[in-house]
Amino acid sequence: MKKKVYIYVGIMIALIVASFMWINREKEVAKSRVYEDKKMAPIHLTKAEFLSKVDNFETNPTQWKYLGDKPCIIDFYATWCGPCKMVAPIMEDLAKEYYGKIYIYKVDVDAEQEIASAFGIQSIPTIFLCPMNGMPQVLQGAMPKESFQKAITEVLLKK
Repeated sequence: MKKKVYIYVGIMIALIVASFMWINREKEVAKSRVYEDKKMAPIHLTKAEFLSKVDNFETNPTQWKYLGDKPCIIDFYATWCGPCKMVAPIMEDLAKEYYGKIYIYKVDVDAEQEIASAFGIQSIPTIFLCPMNGMPQVLQGAMPKESFQKAITEVLLKK
């Protein structure tokens, strides 16, 4: 009888340990998914990040020199702007679709007024398409996803 109790207790302990191991594994998988989703999301830039990743307009105020290693889109937006809210999920989709091919940056014009001023942003959303070489192309207003995809193909990826 004692032997059966020990066997049952041993089985229960093994099941509990296996359950904890499975839970920990699932937590790690979930963390990696969240990390991948964040990695494939638009990148919100501060002034310091803009200066180092996009263009140092303080050093060269009259000359555009893109600093990135891949073409990019810069979405100048505001949190209170209706059309900007319509463009936001499109930018998220594009960030996933073109991950590894282009960067998608977002600049909050209220938080980063100096950047907005330096580039003459007067209406939002204003979208910059920045190829590796040459000047950025400027798009204004909300557009459908297909229009962004066409612009990415023609201006940034040149296919």
